[in-house]
Amino acid sequence: MRTRSTTRRPVLERLVLPELQDLEADELRAQDTYDAVRVSGRDLSGRDLTGATFTECELLGVTAHETVLRHARLIESRIDRLNAPVLNATRSTWRDVELTGSRIGALDIDDTEIRSTRVVGSKLDWLNLRASTLEDVLFEDCVIEELDLTGATAARVAFVNCRAGSVSLAHARLADVDLRGLEMGAIGNLEGMKGATLDAQQVTALAPAFASHLGIQMEG
Repeated sequence: MRTRSTTRRPVLERLVLPELQDLEADELRAQDTYDAVRVSGRDLSGRDLTGATFTECELLGVTAHETVLRHARLIESRIDRLNAPVLNATRSTWRDVELTGSRIGALDIDDTEIRSTRVVGSKLDWLNLRASTLEDVLFEDCVIEELDLTGATAARVAFVNCRAGSVSLAHARLADVDLRGLEMGAIGNLEGMKGATLDAQQVTALAPAFASHLGIQMEG
């Protein structure tokens, strides 16, 4: 007897930080390494932090408009109440990260490695994940106006009580990507949905789009 397969959920552990030392914004530099520090209520707008590494760190209530985090590494760190109209973190690494209660306009994290990461209670106008790798990632209570997964590789990714105005999936490679908790508007490149999980209501709503994609004519 064939066993029904079940979508695997993200594997996430609770983030526990050690005692942290407060750090001023003007102490942050590109290419530097920071361990067990907290930056709270500071304005990092326009700063170049390319290649910086943050391990077991916390960023609280930080403004980061046009801050550059290209090739940065965020490891076992928490970001809460981030305000960033434009944030460039292309080719960065996120591992065991919590991003909560944040408001981000354009988050450019294409060609990025994102593992064991939780994004909660945040609003993002544009989330650029082109060519990125996602593994064990959870989005919960988030609004994403434009979600771009073009060319992304994603495994064990789930959405809970989330909404996306548009989703782009061209050339995406998905495995155990649970979209049942994601209310979706426009969807580009339906062939990229292979490996995703939908509920019956979503499949029904997408039936005309699937039919058009497959060249099926629907007549009443």
